[in-house]
Amino acid sequence: MELPNPSLATLFDQMGLDSDEDSIEAFIAAHPLDQDTKLVDADFWSDSQRRLLKEELRSDGEWAPIVDELNQRLHPQG
Repeated sequence: MELPNPSLATLFDQMGLDSDEDSIEAFIAAHPLDQDTKLVDADFWSDSQRRLLKEELRSDGEWAPIVDELNQRLHPQG
């Protein structure tokens, strides 16, 4: 699937989540992950969201840096 203009907002759109800046920030604040939990293993993703994240990471294409950014932001530095 070809996704338009890689950004956190368009990634959230593709996952069916609210994608305005405030909603993204609220989602990240509400879903911190501990350092032992991989992004794709988080229990708050639906099966289709998890699949999308895995596919984009595996492809190591233009979307991989956006998924990496989401991963970093959900893993707060302790």
